[in-house]
Amino acid sequence: MLIKKNSINKILTIFLFLHLLIWTLIPSITNTNLPLDTIEALAWGSDLDWGFSKHPPLSAFAVEIFYKIFGNQDWAYYFLSQIFVVFSFFIVFKFSEDFFKNPILSLISILLLEGIYFYNFTTPEFNVNICQLPFWSLTILYCWRGLKNNMINDWLLFGLFAALGVLSKYLFIYLLVAMDLFFLYMIIKKKINLKCLASLIPFFLVLLPHLIWLIENDYTTIAYGFDRTGAGDQNFLDHLFLPIIFLGKQIGILIPFFLMALLLFSKIKTKFNFKDKKLLFLLTINIIPIILMFLTSMIMGVKIRTMWMTPFYLFFGVLLIYIFQFQINLNKLKGFVSLFLILFVFSPFAYAYVSITQTDKRTDYKGKEIAENVQNIWNKKYKTKIVYVKGDEWHAGNLSYHLESRPIWLSIDSEKIIKSKDIMLPNELKIPVRLYGAK
Repeated sequence: MLIKKNSINKILTIFLFLHLLIWTLIPSITNTNLPLDTIEALAWGSDLDWGFSKHPPLSAFAVEIFYKIFGNQDWAYYFLSQIFVVFSFFIVFKFSEDFFKNPILSLISILLLEGIYFYNFTTPEFNVNICQLPFWSLTILYCWRGLKNNMINDWLLFGLFAALGVLSKYLFIYLLVAMDLFFLYMIIKKKINLKCLASLIPFFLVLLPHLIWLIENDYTTIAYGFDRTGAGDQNFLDHLFLPIIFLGKQIGILIPFFLMALLLFSKIKTKFNFKDKKLLFLLTINIIPIILMFLTSMIMGVKIRTMWMTPFYLFFGVLLIYIFQFQINLNKLKGFVSLFLILFVFSPFAYAYVSITQTDKRTDYKGKEIAENVQNIWNKKYKTKIVYVKGDEWHAGNLSYHLESRPIWLSIDSEKIIKSKDIMLPNELKIPVRLYGAK
């Protein structure tokens, strides 16, 4: 089945545009309030720093840029999330062009990602997991180009995007460790030279401000990460059952993905050529990070939360198609496209149904209405602007986002000294926050 490259590019463009449009519109229409993680990032963004108690700073930087442009328009943050997703898809497509002679295989490797709910159903919530996606894909792209062309520019960009990935979420390090193992293999085989060390320059330069912040704040972000895993409360069975549960969840997540792929194969039979540099690289970036996560769960006896795996499967389509490319029957595309369309349509409908029928979710919180009531109460008592709101990321973060003056969010345990005569006490609001106005 021959399809011109221009046609492939048009199909890809249409797919990316529709994905962005649908997944921006559906949550914008059906949700009353932004999701928790997005509000949390906006709270941090109101007072930008080189790190926060839970995560490194990049997700906060991203939403704050959009806030400066669009203000408190909810649709803008769903749009931001989809920009990160579709851009990542595009980068994966560009990467795959080096691996397939037939461009339709590159397209299929992207369309397969619609079978993984990390890249549709969960994408409306912009968070640190979504924030990693473009940097995960760009890091892999420029690592491959560095290995292929050994150009300084590629290695510098690899280091830059790797650092931005770490500034999105520390779990990005699992990808970098996997790549280090590949570099070690290449060094042993004497197939790489010292030019790759150029990547360390932008990597550490970009990370330096955050590393300084981390030291000055007693490594609070790292401590939070360990706390989220439940580290410290393990028993012997946790080291056995938690990694098994982790694997079971990964298999469940990938079932639609594999069903789509099976519709393409005339037979499932292949030989692994471990001298194939492309195959080794694909196995490294796809499989080793998952193995490392499994080993983390097994050795430490900790729980791996499902959403943490969001970026890990971006290149799974490329890997699967590369391994079985000679068993793919392009005459069976009709069945594949049919299942793709079913999933492509079903996912947003399922999201809309859940959003509309379940009325006790975070996205049903009446944040805007509450902020208006708070503003009215404040205006009756004070003539100054609200400049600080102190409380948890959810209640106080919503007020920071929705209030007219965009007050700076402060955590409950913040020791910041506020020189203000105007204070609204929590019992007047009936929500656990404290507001401070200008002098």
